[in-house]
Amino acid sequence: MISKRAQGITPFIVMDVLERADELTHQGMNIIHLEVGEPDFDIPECVKNAVCKAVHDGQTHYTHSLGTIELREAICEYYLNTYGVTIHPEQILVTSGTSPAMFILFSTLLECGDQVIISDPHYACYPNFIQFLKGSPLTIPVYESDNYEFQIDRVHEAIGPKTKAIFINSPSNPTGTLLSETCLKEIVNLPLLTISDEIYHGLVYEGKEHSVLEYSDDVFVLNGFSKLYAMTGLRLGYLIAPKRFIRPMQKVQQNFFISANSITQIAGIAALKEAGEDIKRMKNIYNKRRKYMVKRLKQMGFQIPVEPTGAFYVFVNARHLSENSYSLAFDILEKAHVGVTPGIDFGKNAEGYLRFSYANSIENIEEGMNRLERYIAQQKSS
Repeated sequence: MISKRAQGITPFIVMDVLERADELTHQGMNIIHLEVGEPDFDIPECVKNAVCKAVHDGQTHYTHSLGTIELREAICEYYLNTYGVTIHPEQILVTSGTSPAMFILFSTLLECGDQVIISDPHYACYPNFIQFLKGSPLTIPVYESDNYEFQIDRVHEAIGPKTKAIFINSPSNPTGTLLSETCLKEIVNLPLLTISDEIYHGLVYEGKEHSVLEYSDDVFVLNGFSKLYAMTGLRLGYLIAPKRFIRPMQKVQQNFFISANSITQIAGIAALKEAGEDIKRMKNIYNKRRKYMVKRLKQMGFQIPVEPTGAFYVFVNARHLSENSYSLAFDILEKAHVGVTPGIDFGKNAEGYLRFSYANSIENIEEGMNRLERYIAQQKSS
């Protein structure tokens, strides 16, 4: 018998799109991938050199379960230089990506039935992490008219005796928007634990991102190297937490993961200390892609009242084409050979929307937009 816990996990629909796209590719079709949120850049040269040297030097053994002290100190230095906040190595747990960090965090925080507030739309996997670890996601709709920000009065109304935490993501997947300082301060002052997924920090093109650590020490921050440093396959993340939570989380790490990869931890130090110019280059290219994609989508008739200013996504209302985003996304894939993510992957309030990723070359984005434009024209004429 398959456990109810495993049966209850919903599919990650963007992967369904990607896997169908792969099938079409094997049939000889040329697919433009605008569905996947993965940088198309190679890892920075300094990271390559650090990985090769670490292997050559035999740095291939278990590390401290919290992560090497050198990496944790480098993370502290980065947060001081970037946000002006002081954290200590004893507050940091290094993990094999932010997904294990979420698993460890919710394993430590949640009792059966505890509620965690998340926005709707939200990153598709958040509810599954919470539910898998016996918690209950409490979704609160956020809207374009509010810049996709929580309205604090709605949050207060939703809080009940089992509500334990609020989970935020800024810049956001799927919307690409940032939470304002005012909103962040209001969230941190709620009578709840605050968990902030800051994986897209650094990928901001207008305005400035703020860490919740600027407003409180009693918060949890998830971050990593996959997005900003294009190190998705190296699987390196970390969790910053109040010290009283570190030992319980460390025990979960010891039992289930032992430690993060030794080689990628060395790579992480190189990224933090030496990859500044690589980040500037990638950000400039992302920004050009962002502006181009937003312009083309608007020309096609998509409404984008809140333009994305971070991450590498454009989230558009496509209800003028179809109310069923799942069917629409697969129809675009089959007929236009362009992969896009249906809004329903991100929550009920995202139905009727599509997410486009500009983590692809400008040439591919241009071709994808041309194909989509022809698809829309054919829909109107049929």
